[in-house]
Amino acid sequence: MIPLLIYIAIFVASYYVVTKVVHHAARNDYTSLKTVTFGDESAVRPNRVASVVSILSLFLLWGMFTGSALLPRVLHMPGPYQGLATFEYTAETPDGQRDTATVNVLVHPVDQDVEPPEVEPGEGWAKNDSATIGVWRSGLIRVDRNDEVGRAEGAKVIMVNGEPIQPGGEVQTEFGRVGMSPKGTLNFEPAKGWQMEPIWLPPPEAVARRVVEIAREGFRGSTLWEHLGFSLFRVVVGFVLGALVGIPLGYAMGLSDWFRGWFDPIVEFMRPVPPLALIPLVIIWAGIGEIGKIVLLFLAALWIMAIAARSGVSGVSISKVHAAYSLGASKRQIMRHVIVPNSLPEIFTGARVAMGVCWGTVVAAELVAAEKGAGMMIMVASKFQNTDIVIMGIILIGIIGFGIDMLMRWAERILVPWKGKG
Repeated sequence: MIPLLIYIAIFVASYYVVTKVVHHAARNDYTSLKTVTFGDESAVRPNRVASVVSILSLFLLWGMFTGSALLPRVLHMPGPYQGLATFEYTAETPDGQRDTATVNVLVHPVDQDVEPPEVEPGEGWAKNDSATIGVWRSGLIRVDRNDEVGRAEGAKVIMVNGEPIQPGGEVQTEFGRVGMSPKGTLNFEPAKGWQMEPIWLPPPEAVARRVVEIAREGFRGSTLWEHLGFSLFRVVVGFVLGALVGIPLGYAMGLSDWFRGWFDPIVEFMRPVPPLALIPLVIIWAGIGEIGKIVLLFLAALWIMAIAARSGVSGVSISKVHAAYSLGASKRQIMRHVIVPNSLPEIFTGARVAMGVCWGTVVAAELVAAEKGAGMMIMVASKFQNTDIVIMGIILIGIIGFGIDMLMRWAERILVPWKGKG
């Protein structure tokens, strides 16, 4: 919740500064001369400043909540407590005698082995104790193990730092939480702060180091570029095959009522089925080799491309078709000069969606006995809790997917310059 609130605050502040202060001067481009922009797609363009600030904000939050060395410490969120924590406990014997002792807990990094601090036992029958606990961890502390009157003799802990405690209860201290198990054993959990433990979310520099390491040394016998290349190859082949079958199918469904009636139930039935649900069937049909992975990606793209082509054909203005007929155009000429050009915008939109779905499916496709691929890296790393490799793979897949989407947008602007112009 806190990261979300910070992100919203950055968004609001950036919007006000950029739109009200930086862009207050008059604009001289064509869009600024339009009198109607709401609902006009041609009048809406991405604000590059907003894009840059958005990306920087995400990395800023990432660094703030992971204690990144790339940020000054003043920007770090409160981290977990580390150092010597102390608290007192009061024990009571069956005959009502009470005594108080001190517990010293050394909270240390989880990757270090340390010895408990040495403490004087004290003069009472309840003796001082010491223990070690790793940051972000918790541990039971048998405070009665060295007491002259312990739990075996009927003594029990009744207070921590002067506050009453009972089985199942807890007391908050400045160093963390002291709880009591149902059997009366104290449990100490150091304050965790707001930062994420590296096993859940490593800092950006740790992910960057992992990228350099795998780029140099490889991962499970293959270089980073080989892994990414295999994923890209599978996605492209699956997408192209899906487009080669789906686009003609969509055109046939858009131009023929017989094809529409025949294939529409099949397409509409398969469209909401997630590609992941097809993995067992694909394994049975095509095995666990490369063919099975490409078939899964092919099915992920097929129905999207078919629906996009069908929508493109169905969305062609009938007035344009009548105009072409009135000028003496044949069916072939209408298909070439009216149907195809006017359906291309929908097809390009469907292609971008299909490519995104294929990229989202490649990880699942590479779950099946893959030896190379970004998805394989992610799944193997997750088994060993190598979160930095998992995040690295996700970021690289996202960057490549974004690059492909930008390339397809560029191709759309070049090949379909009439989009949005009536």
